[in-house]
Amino acid sequence: MDWKCCVELLRRARVAFQAGRTLKENFRLAQLEAVVRMLEEHECDFVDALGRDLHKPRFETVVSELILVKNEALHAINNLKKWMQPHPVERNLSTSLDECVVISEPLGVVFIMGTWCSPVQMCLVPLVGAIAAGNCAIIGPSECTAHTSDLLHRLIPFYLDNECFHVILAGTNDLPEVVELKFDHVLFSGNREEGSRIAQAAARTLTPVTLILGGKNPCYVDQHCDINTAAQRIAWACFQNAGQSLVAPDYILCHADVKARLVQALKCCLMQFYGSDPKESRSFGRMVNLEIFNRTRDMLWRSGKVAVGGQVIEAEKYIAPTILTEVSESDPIMQQEVFGPVLPFLTVDSVDDAITFINKQEKPLCVYAFSSNSKVTTRLMSETSSGSFCSNDCILQSMMVALPFGGVGASGMGSFHGRYSFDTFSHRKSCLLRGTRFECVTYLRYPPYEDRNLSLMAWASTLSQKSQGWCQIL
Repeated sequence: MDWKCCVELLRRARVAFQAGRTLKENFRLAQLEAVVRMLEEHECDFVDALGRDLHKPRFETVVSELILVKNEALHAINNLKKWMQPHPVERNLSTSLDECVVISEPLGVVFIMGTWCSPVQMCLVPLVGAIAAGNCAIIGPSECTAHTSDLLHRLIPFYLDNECFHVILAGTNDLPEVVELKFDHVLFSGNREEGSRIAQAAARTLTPVTLILGGKNPCYVDQHCDINTAAQRIAWACFQNAGQSLVAPDYILCHADVKARLVQALKCCLMQFYGSDPKESRSFGRMVNLEIFNRTRDMLWRSGKVAVGGQVIEAEKYIAPTILTEVSESDPIMQQEVFGPVLPFLTVDSVDDAITFINKQEKPLCVYAFSSNSKVTTRLMSETSSGSFCSNDCILQSMMVALPFGGVGASGMGSFHGRYSFDTFSHRKSCLLRGTRFECVTYLRYPPYEDRNLSLMAWASTLSQKSQGWCQIL
């Protein structure tokens, strides 16, 4: 990476921001509309780039990458005026004579690093929020998806303001040093190890961070559920993009008497989805590189027993959709995120055991629960902690513009999507607008301090504790 170039891009973005270039609503709308136009006019280029990087089918690219970003941008366009308006504080005794408002002001120049498993979505959805909030932004797409990164690097200067928005092509090892150049906010999506290094680098310059990190997302399947429907939805979520997703179910927790039926149902789904040989299917992807391939293959070979799939071809970076049974908690595949098309099964005796097992682990990005009993899904939702929760389906909660998406604990901090993206990239500034009237009352706060004045103020504070009436006398 050219460090001089990176420093110069940051300087240009800083100058543009300080000149107030991004503050006007019309400017923000024009940039958001340009994002939509870029996606529409270059759909084929994005399909081609993701096909080269991940062997990603056109259907998956359009639905999970392009449409999702377009929906975010259109939602921001439709709501921007409302989001930008000062938010008045509800009037009470303490604010009856003053005007109290909260103003959302842009942070400045933000740095967005997108993960390789969703390289368009995880770069451009946060960018939509940064633009809407009035920031300048530098994007650092993953080096693992080189064709997609090059495409973003080539297209963005043609569509977005050349002083405010830039793309840098940096290696993973360079990112902490880039962060230390000092941004006003950093959003990173990726694995925990890299996220930890980013957070440490940001801390050295007191830069706030949003981290969307991977984790082992559990999927509980109750004995009381529609097994065939559950299998279809789980198979779709686990094996799209060859399982390379932050939000895919990472392992199944189910009752012993459900396991055989669910494994058989999943086997039937895989046949319907990808045919008898998934390697030949145009709907099944490949591992992004040999490093990820080798890591996933080694976990697969050293864990449990293959019930379905298991075939690997190194030359093609191909791992077949695989289901593992007889997996133990100590197996390698249960020690880290899978990020591949391998789904391990563990058995539990009850929903209580499932909840206990989930709560023993680090807090995941997502928890999934399949049951026809609403009491069971409610228990999983309320008695476990995770970035998000979804019952009787998978992944969808992470794609909805109205829901915040982010982690908790080891799976990250902060969130984005829709209004939540706008808030992530804004400072909510509290503003008190006062006049100079009523000095005949406010003089009580001034020195020299008198016991009589203190008694009057203490009396005022008891008048209406709910409305905090004592504030007004100050």
